[in-house]
Amino acid sequence: MPLDPQDLEDLLAIRDTGTLSAAAKARGVAISTVSRRIETLEASLGLQLVDRRTDGVRLTGAGLAIAEAASPIAEQMRRVERVAESLRQGSKTMPVRISATEFVISDVLAPALAQLWEMGADFPLHLQSQADVVSLAGRDADLAIRMVRPEGASLYARRLADIRLGLFASADYLAGREPAAIDLRAERLLIYDDSYGRLPELDWVTRHGLSDAVAMRTGSTRGLLAAALAGAGVALLPVPFAVRAGTLTEIPPPSALPSRQPWLIVHRDLRRIPAIRLAQRWVVKAFAGLP
Repeated sequence: MPLDPQDLEDLLAIRDTGTLSAAAKARGVAISTVSRRIETLEASLGLQLVDRRTDGVRLTGAGLAIAEAASPIAEQMRRVERVAESLRQGSKTMPVRISATEFVISDVLAPALAQLWEMGADFPLHLQSQADVVSLAGRDADLAIRMVRPEGASLYARRLADIRLGLFASADYLAGREPAAIDLRAERLLIYDDSYGRLPELDWVTRHGLSDAVAMRTGSTRGLLAAALAGAGVALLPVPFAVRAGTLTEIPPPSALPSRQPWLIVHRDLRRIPAIRLAQRWVVKAFAGLP
């Protein structure tokens, strides 16, 4: 019986995620579909590929060997799909999908959307708010914007304009105190958590002995802003976002805060498609226009 590439993709998903449910979610199918495909693959090869346990699933030795052999096959199939999509780009209805964090979408890209149409874009845009790293090879998105440079020879990464960070508090919280006289160790700090990875500003907080002053951690920039506006504490925020709020006061830090270093990422097989190339230029322009 000839092998089905979809079955091999499911095997790779199980290897990468460790559970049937996570593999099914990554593949966009039902758990029963993944289970059935794996059983079909095992029958075709005459090997047990998956060890089903109460705490999840693991690939057997044979499964790991088959997965290793299947990886280049799966990548070639994805490349065929990407090339086919490149050839279909004559269609004006095909959307360009950009994956980014909530802050980047709501406060960098969305306000600059009119510029994209002014640049002559004739395609719909899908802005996907995601904290997780998406698979550009698997076509989860066409472009991704992340704060950590990716690895992999198949990906092209371009550094975007840095985003300066600052410490901000409301007038009610300061209660007439001079911002320059604030001792952050005696304040309530509102900072990011590590849901986007170990960002440089988290190390800055630790290095300055401010961990005990942290009153809230969150992955939401809007959550930090709302708490700061409500007078809950001193929030670590992207400067363009805080300035746009209009009512917060910047607190001088004890030393320069690290800036966010965003990267625009695209698969090398897709980066020269006209629509994606135009979207890349627009993203670069949107970041360059930040105050």
